[in-house]
Amino acid sequence: MTSAAAVDHLEKVTVRMELDKNARILVTGAGGFIGGHMVRRLVDSGHTNVRGVDIKPLDEWYQHVAGVEEQVGDLRDTAVATAAVADTTYVINLAADMGGMGFIENNKALCMLSSLISTNVLNEARKVGVKRFFYSSSACVYAAQYQTNPDVTALKESDAYPADPEDGYGWEKLFSERMCRHFNEDFGMEISVARYHNVYGPMGSWTGGREKAPAAVCRKIAEAVLLGRTDMEIWGDGEQTRSFTYIDDCLEGTLLLLTGDYYEPLNVGSSELVSINELVSIVEEIAGITVTRHYNLDAPKGVRGRNSDNTEIKRVFGWEPSTALRDGMAVTYQWVYDQVAAAIAAGEY
Repeated sequence: MTSAAAVDHLEKVTVRMELDKNARILVTGAGGFIGGHMVRRLVDSGHTNVRGVDIKPLDEWYQHVAGVEEQVGDLRDTAVATAAVADTTYVINLAADMGGMGFIENNKALCMLSSLISTNVLNEARKVGVKRFFYSSSACVYAAQYQTNPDVTALKESDAYPADPEDGYGWEKLFSERMCRHFNEDFGMEISVARYHNVYGPMGSWTGGREKAPAAVCRKIAEAVLLGRTDMEIWGDGEQTRSFTYIDDCLEGTLLLLTGDYYEPLNVGSSELVSINELVSIVEEIAGITVTRHYNLDAPKGVRGRNSDNTEIKRVFGWEPSTALRDGMAVTYQWVYDQVAAAIAAGEY
């Protein structure tokens, strides 16, 4: 969108629509962390026709919600995407092959293949004439030059260009963003794009290599409490900084964008910046324990600093994420603690 068009658009950005409670909503990645929560949020809000699709077998889905049509399939396969999108009115595309920094840095090709998901789901949505489409992008699209200092200047949407995103995962997200833009321009599809900033919360990956920093820290602290493992490895020197967005805020931001009249990418992220060391201290305080920290400087650690500038989403929607990190981490820690305790009881440790 040109700057002149953006000015013209200002009169319309606050327009909101109500989702038809009986229309079919497709949530891709429904077996995953954000997707599972989104499906539950929609059903709890009175939506009666929700379809969830994920590549994972049903017994590996993080959540199951009564009344939801669940499909298992690889959306990188065009036939699977065709079946998933059939007869849908709204599409919330959350599916991607991704995980924490360890996974992203060691699986760049797999991350890039998620572009097939974006391509197939977008194209099928165009064919059936969906009313609204949402695409989940990532703060990993932002150019590396703006993320070299832990005391980072918060990233505004224009900082994605000139392009130099996170290799692999970030490039796939940026490419898919551009595809959404051109489907809007060329085919008139109403497509919203959110750049998520480090979404965390209960009922997601907490072990196995795909977990992100909040869940990994919670698991290690829970292990210290339950098993006496008080030596804790931290990737990097712990001074790298991030903002972490609680799942409830992520869902609210997603639905704002889906129902709003704005089609440029927007940050959906907390602006509460903390270092990894500070994150560990927060969870130590929640758990009532102190661990001995060991720093692995050779481990994957990502950019030096990343934070969300929420100026634009506040201008457009009068909203930004509001859950304090300590409050969200208290809920997350209790859930992860319960998972670790159950795994110990089952002899998995």
